[in-house]
Amino acid sequence: MFDPEDETQRQTLIKSVHVFTMVIYSIAFLLGVTGNGLVIFITGFRMKRTVNTIWFLNLAVADFLFTFFLPLSVVYTALGFHWPFGKALCKFNSSLAFLNLYASVYLLMVISIDRCISVVCPVWAQNHRTPRLATLVALAVWVVALALCSPNFYFRHTAPSQNNKTINCYNDFNTAGEQATKKQREESVKMNHRAMIISRFVLGFLIPFTVIVCCYGAILIKLRRNHLAQSSKPFKVIAAVIITFFLCWFPYHVFSFLEMHFTPSLLNALIIGLPLTASLAFINSCLNPILYVFMGQDFKERLRHSLFSAFENAFTEEAASTTANTKNKSTTETDSQGF
Repeated sequence: MFDPEDETQRQTLIKSVHVFTMVIYSIAFLLGVTGNGLVIFITGFRMKRTVNTIWFLNLAVADFLFTFFLPLSVVYTALGFHWPFGKALCKFNSSLAFLNLYASVYLLMVISIDRCISVVCPVWAQNHRTPRLATLVALAVWVVALALCSPNFYFRHTAPSQNNKTINCYNDFNTAGEQATKKQREESVKMNHRAMIISRFVLGFLIPFTVIVCCYGAILIKLRRNHLAQSSKPFKVIAAVIITFFLCWFPYHVFSFLEMHFTPSLLNALIIGLPLTASLAFINSCLNPILYVFMGQDFKERLRHSLFSAFENAFTEEAASTTANTKNKSTTETDSQGF
């Protein structure tokens, strides 16, 4: 039996969640645009083009583009999910969110692979690790990200709500056509929705996360085996990268799977969980400058002298110092073995 009191409580809960998500979106916009904009300025205009600056520049561009358009989502939520910006921006805004997801995730994966190669195979890295190759790899990442986010562009549509008072920006997974039977349309929606969620989890989380863990695991083993790490700082940074990546994205995928297997008993959990986990995933776009820059060695000391020099040194210290130490260690071992 319908309980008006329960419905009132649910509506109050929904409004509270929406206000909270708008606050999170606004914070992500301010931090993301400022932090990533600064990274873009420094790596793109103030520093020499190197492999590291290419990685960080592309990562910052992906995060900047996404966070720059977050106000559209804030307005959409504030207007009670009325989309006043037209069909083209509806498709663009949603596709941009998932372009950021795939571009950021795969760039993080590429950075982890690059660092792993620099530590495990320093001689090969010295001979083949060039800015030109890094540019080509970054371009390939963008092409892959565009291809993977294209289904979101295809399925995203606008349509009037049931009361014709608002315009919704939503996913229309029906590919069976309006001439199909109701059962065929329902099966089409279910199949496409499931395919989107599973592919997003596998391609946007499982594969890159596995690669990142394996790469940083190999780095840790190499550093400990050769006693190259003089402090716990590198291990803390590596742990922070893995944990942050997992915490930001895994809850989002969990609730996506719950939504796919929706039951009335999950309604309240989905009302709260879906917006909150999406907000958490969006926050990841403004954390990358913090993880890769502000956690650099002696950052606070350099910050007292110059913010720009703090960023510049952070971008050049990551792989360079590790590679140099690894090369020195490898040379010593080679000389002692008589090769």
